[in-house]
Amino acid sequence: MPKETFDLRAIAVGAYGPSLLYGVATGAILPVIALTARDLGADVATAALVITLSGVGSLVTNVPATLIATRFGERKALVGAAVWCAAAMFLALAAPSLPVFAAAVFMVGMAGAVFGLARQSYLTEAVPPHFRARALSTLGGVTRIGVFVGPFAAALAMSALGLDGAYWVGGVASLAAAALSWRVPELGVPGRTVPGRVPVEGAEALAPTVRSVLRSHLRIFVTVGVGVLLIAAVRATRQAVLPLWAEDIGLDASSTALIYGLSGAIDMLIFYPSGKIMDVKGRRWIAVPCMLIMGTALALLPLTGDAAGLLLVALLIGFGNGIGSGIVMTLGADLSPSPGRPQFLGLWRLLTDTGTMGGPALLALVTALATLSAGIWATAVLGFLGAAVLWYWIPRAAPGSAEPAATRS
Repeated sequence: MPKETFDLRAIAVGAYGPSLLYGVATGAILPVIALTARDLGADVATAALVITLSGVGSLVTNVPATLIATRFGERKALVGAAVWCAAAMFLALAAPSLPVFAAAVFMVGMAGAVFGLARQSYLTEAVPPHFRARALSTLGGVTRIGVFVGPFAAALAMSALGLDGAYWVGGVASLAAAALSWRVPELGVPGRTVPGRVPVEGAEALAPTVRSVLRSHLRIFVTVGVGVLLIAAVRATRQAVLPLWAEDIGLDASSTALIYGLSGAIDMLIFYPSGKIMDVKGRRWIAVPCMLIMGTALALLPLTGDAAGLLLVALLIGFGNGIGSGIVMTLGADLSPSPGRPQFLGLWRLLTDTGTMGGPALLALVTALATLSAGIWATAVLGFLGAAVLWYWIPRAAPGSAEPAATRS
């Protein structure tokens, strides 16, 4: 497709509207999951475990999500995932016991895996390579905006309905995302008309499977894939260390919330410029600084002792994460084959979800064995290691000038 003929605005509402609404839905319930679990009789440790079930649901559904997207196409996968998420919200709303509520949280994670894969696969197919990073960075930014807005919408609803208000916001926003997703045009990707087979120069060949894609792209998964796993680990851990360190140095809850919110605001305001840099200069120009900045900020965090110092470090963390908006999706899109893209992206998301769960686990382990400072510094090391891995393995060539799957030999 010639560069001058593509206009992102032509697909903006259908591509980004559902993601914004889905972000509102999930953001609305994040602050209240533990509170609801406690109301249903969970102790503090059990309530924390219930929170993790969303991540577990996403992790175990990433590979099955590829089958759904391949069989039904991205549009129907988006609609189905949003409806499933709405069902989970209303189940949580009516849950009579803790096990039922836990199942609802798990369902939210399942829906997120399918929705995330489908929207990434859709944009990868719909947007030409020279515009891909901007499109996917915008997707990441829009989703973050939705997650940021969600708690405020939930707070407004909860002022009248109590905790139930958060799940009403989540359910309604999910249904709205499903309705808008229904208007997303099908792309007509070859290979979906005959389940199990794809056309190859007038003949037919067996369609890619998760196993065949894993075998043929194993080198990518153990090189660049390790880098994106480390990105996910650092990103997930940064969300935990700010409030933990704020408590450690004696800040009150309101100061902590303000600092966390300002970090999040920086995070979600710079996604488009970073996407443009990736499209013009290459992916390494953003991936490596993203990890270096977050690693440096995390290394400095245990050296802060007051609100001002913590705020400066939190803003640096937000900036580092913000410039990396969409980088994981962009790299996955660049390296994914066609046919076989949904299978590849499902495995890609499996790597990132593993990092998302593994990063906080490492923090908890090192903190338990040593101190919180040591746990934070261990996470900083992951940031620097990720920067080195990504610098070495991400292709140097500008987007579109070489085969997407090319890596160092």
